[in-house]
Amino acid sequence: MTRTIVILNALIFIIVVPYLEISTTHIFNTEWPSHARLHNVWQLLTNGALSIGAVILVFRKKLSILPQLLSLAISGSFVIAYFLKSQYGGSMQHSDGSELLVAGVNPAVVLLIVLSSLLVVDVLRSIQKFRQQ
Repeated sequence: MTRTIVILNALIFIIVVPYLEISTTHIFNTEWPSHARLHNVWQLLTNGALSIGAVILVFRKKLSILPQLLSLAISGSFVIAYFLKSQYGGSMQHSDGSELLVAGVNPAVVLLIVLSSLLVVDVLRSIQKFRQQ
């Protein structure tokens, strides 16, 4: 299960998120300050690199929770940022007021909450295994 969750998390941050953000809604959005766009590209590259690292680590023979922790750092940070958005004026809406919604719910939020929850469970299970050894 660990490999599946880590790989799924990596695919989200290596393929899906860049696909959505390398567009006029984010990186090429002329309404965004250039500094914000730089930070967005930096975040995409960092998350992609960490995701690749997690996938490499999860295929190592030695049992480790590092891949899960790296994956959780990426997806969990989004979930925390989402729940704190009212504290700093954040939003899932694009600058034109639109938002990707399916049945009134943003699928990215749901997916990352589910992934983060699965990663937390997996980390706790791995810690329990380490203690039993």
